Amino acid sequence: MERTLLLIKPDGVQRGLVGKIIDKIERRGLRMIGMKMMTVSTHLAETHYAIHKGKPFYDNLIDYITSAPIVAIAWQGSKAIAVVRQVLGSTDPTEAILVL
Repeated sequence: MERTLLLIKPDGVQRGLVGKIIDKIERRGLRMIGMKMMTVSTHLAETHYAIHKGKPFYDNLIDYITSAPIVAIAWQGSKAIAVVRQVLGSTDPTEAILVL
């Protein structure tokens, strides 16, 4: 059993996609083991995205992820990471291929 964390970023929350995303992933056989709607602090964002520090997009990423609420969902199941990536596509919301 794998576990993975999915962050539905501010634009997904604002566009009302949370329920559709949950439904699509549950239909693929994963089980939700935790969910929280939250506004990300600058400190948490900088910690979570530390691997990107120094990259050209880093400051915009921190500004974006802290700009409005997100929904964080922990999923569990067989090949959970691959399933979530296949369903949602890119981690960049402008490139995500989610077909609802």
